[in-house]
Amino acid sequence: MSEIQSHFFYSDKYRVGAGKKIQLKEWVTDEKVKVVSQEQGEQTLKSDIVRLSEIQEKLYASNRYAVLIVIQAMDAAGKDSAIKHVMSGLNPQGVAVTPFKTPTHQELEHDYLWRHYLALPAKGMVGIFNRSHYENVLVTRVHPEFILNQNLPGIKSLSDIGESFWENRFGQINHFEQNLSENGTIILKFFLHVSKKEQKKRFIERIDDPAKNWKFSINDITERGLWKEYRKAYEDLLENTTTKYAPWFVVPADDKWFTRLVIANIIVNELDRLDLSYPKLSDQQKADLANAKKTLTGELESPANNTE
Repeated sequence: MSEIQSHFFYSDKYRVGAGKKIQLKEWVTDEKVKVVSQEQGEQTLKSDIVRLSEIQEKLYASNRYAVLIVIQAMDAAGKDSAIKHVMSGLNPQGVAVTPFKTPTHQELEHDYLWRHYLALPAKGMVGIFNRSHYENVLVTRVHPEFILNQNLPGIKSLSDIGESFWENRFGQINHFEQNLSENGTIILKFFLHVSKKEQKKRFIERIDDPAKNWKFSINDITERGLWKEYRKAYEDLLENTTTKYAPWFVVPADDKWFTRLVIANIIVNELDRLDLSYPKLSDQQKADLANAKKTLTGELESPANNTE
């Protein structure tokens, strides 16, 4: 497995190439023959979680980059559990997870990227978008009537929302991400690719298990009926918004342990490219440290000191 990691095996295998036509039927939802067993994969995941923690500490100390991880998927693809497991080793002080739901009235009074700007990670921090700005070319693509709620100039009816509208949105999102990238934000985007059969299985589990009933909404069935429309919307956004500075990765999501392994491994290996290190001290700073140590070691120890 170490040899596979060193050659960016998963990064290369699941990366969406820029300029390529995307048909999700050509991308697997489960690897029938995996390069590792589940036991090996879980051990590698543990190792990558430790590595990710080390990277996070250097990320914060160097204070030069921010990391934005975007996770999109069909319902029940395992977004929440992937975040929970992959990010379990991170220092909570340096990471923020933002789930984006239906825009509020206040959010609709601004441009659609406004609320996402507010949630962006600062330098040294990790931000995770559980759903994201891509909902604006996904849910609104399947339900264009939602666009009318944004009260946009020139958009008075559904007939005003044509292909050029979506092409403009893709361009706006690419410019948004390019600006972030050029100013030090590392962007990694994951589409968790689950099959319709596996989604059905997970929906039934949520219905049958009282502890999971809260996860299920009757609206999930309505949206499942639009599977082809959502798949086409995903194909278009993947094809139009994967870039060198903000790549998409299509990760098989029918087998949760494998999904977590792949996401963690890609994140670790992509961030390793930054070659992060702790800040180097100047001669003056080193001298200050030496003087501080001299002062501390020169203090007299006494019972009274322990009560101060």
